[in-house]
Amino acid sequence: QVQLVESGGGLVQAGGSLRLSCAASRNINSISDIAWSRQAPGKERELVAGIGVRGGKHYADSVKGRFTVSRDNTKFYLQMHQLTPEDTAVYYCHGNYGRVTVWGQGTQVTVSS
Repeated sequence: QVQLVESGGGLVQAGGSLRLSCAASRNINSISDIAWSRQAPGKERELVAGIGVRGGKHYADSVKGRFTVSRDNTKFYLQMHQLTPEDTAVYYCHGNYGRVTVWGQGTQVTVSS
């Protein structure tokens, strides 16, 4: 099995930036279809951004132009700019390890107005 651990969340003012990181207990390159989702209180979980099996990147309309997803040989990242209070949520990284979808425990992002 593999575990994913997010970090980098916190409190930031509107207009600010944060970079989230996701580390894996095994080689991060063994995780496919890796992505970030978020869940705000009282709302459904939303897919935010990800990198597909062939390397293509995808973004929710709500974050296009503000968020950038990337990965290197050790971690998976979500760079967030121009944050708004509507971005406040718990952010999760997730991906496929073989046939199993694994999720991290989440990291809280709070954007104050």
